[in-house]
Amino acid sequence: MLFKPAQLAGAYVIEQEPRVDERGFFARAFCAQEFAAAGLETNFLQANNTLTHKKGTVRGFHYQLPPSAEVKLVRCIRGAVYDVIVDIRPGSETYRQSFGAILDAENRHMMYVPRGFAHGFMALTDNAELHYMVSASYDAKQERGLRFNDPAFAVQWPLEMTEISTKDSAWPDFNEEFHGVAAFALRGS
Repeated sequence: MLFKPAQLAGAYVIEQEPRVDERGFFARAFCAQEFAAAGLETNFLQANNTLTHKKGTVRGFHYQLPPSAEVKLVRCIRGAVYDVIVDIRPGSETYRQSFGAILDAENRHMMYVPRGFAHGFMALTDNAELHYMVSASYDAKQERGLRFNDPAFAVQWPLEMTEISTKDSAWPDFNEEFHGVAAFALRGS
């Protein structure tokens, strides 16, 4: 696997290194040894699957507060998505910045989302399907979210948004206290 640092501190786009022959290919989607050597999370507790029917649908931005804060490893297995992360760690050199990348079934790239980042995506095709692993179990009491069009982050989506859940569209404008981001504050340099 190739671990390519994203524009946000601690985040990565991970590319598979397929071994190709006349039958097709073989590639690792996860290897604890390689992740540990790169200084990344290796303890994933859940593997999740999501299907988004309509192109232009936005899901997110989601995150959980400590002690349930989670690392995510996201991969698109059908169709294509524009996958976006937002750094919400006060003290980070990339605090309140976003980064997006196209994940699709063809490029097989994965997004490594560290703790202290909100995660969301827009379906670029109908029937976009994601498989992702998370390092913590879902905890409704610790769940938080950012609105997809919050002016504090000015995310540039590649398509017009066509659909979003009531819950995801109702998150208030970013406010450090409400959103609980002090729990992610980085100390020192």
